[in-house]
Amino acid sequence: MKNFRKEILGLLVIVFLSVNATCQEKTSSATDSSSKTEKKNKKKKKYKLPKIDLSHWSVTTPERNAKGGAMNIEPPEILNYATDERLIPYMYNDSVNGALVFYSYPSDATTANTKYTRSELREQMVPGDNNTNWTFADGAYMRGKLAMEDVSKGSDGKYHKVIIMQIHGRLTNEQRDLIGQKDNNAPPILKIYWQDGKIRVKTKKLKNLSATDEELLHEDAWDDDEGHTFDQEVGFGKFILEVKISDGKMVVVLNKNEYAVYEDVSMRRWGIFENYFKAGNYFQSRDEGAYAKVKYYELEVKH
Repeated sequence: MKNFRKEILGLLVIVFLSVNATCQEKTSSATDSSSKTEKKNKKKKKYKLPKIDLSHWSVTTPERNAKGGAMNIEPPEILNYATDERLIPYMYNDSVNGALVFYSYPSDATTANTKYTRSELREQMVPGDNNTNWTFADGAYMRGKLAMEDVSKGSDGKYHKVIIMQIHGRLTNEQRDLIGQKDNNAPPILKIYWQDGKIRVKTKKLKNLSATDEELLHEDAWDDDEGHTFDQEVGFGKFILEVKISDGKMVVVLNKNEYAVYEDVSMRRWGIFENYFKAGNYFQSRDEGAYAKVKYYELEVKH
């Protein structure tokens, strides 16, 4: 009988050890699985950065500089935008979505020839130099993937307008001196707006097609065209804009399926000017409390 009890006790010990080992294996397996899940989640939480090379861009913000004008930061300082206290409020990373956010609102820090403020990039073909630019004969290309993150509404209930891309004209020093102008400013040949969830394009046209080359250099020789609004509504979603420039021709493309083509005498004669690209948030309101945030996921320029 004693031997029988010993055998029963031995069997119970073996069963207990077996069950305990199985539980430990399951616990270990569950722990390993949990560890793998945590690692995957950590991978998913990696910061995303926008696909934008800022080495050939300066930026203007709604902040005042020491002289009271709008703050402007050029390369290489702009490359430190993520830690530069002058830029952090107006130009910062959305590391979840991988976008560069441009924030603007009405302030007293305006630039020459405008009443509006901006958080906007200005192309510099030579970093830190505004005197090297391009003509239509040189050719140019700009592509951006972007979205309107947020924008205020006016008293009429409509969203405030925002210029999200531009091509700005520029006088050479010789042209400036020829017409006796105090700066090198020339009109923008292209303004692309986000307006009530749609993309609207505005360009310039000559008032007098027979104007002389010298007359062309004056801003009052040019007038705004009637504008073109693309059919597709982009709302607050991502969209792609392309601007293609060649001698006497300008093409604006929305999402690779809608085109606005400009190829006339005004485009051909615009070739007298130098130009540069702009991109970001040129906010078109002075309403109190108004603001806009524009996200750029990608931005590239080719010449």
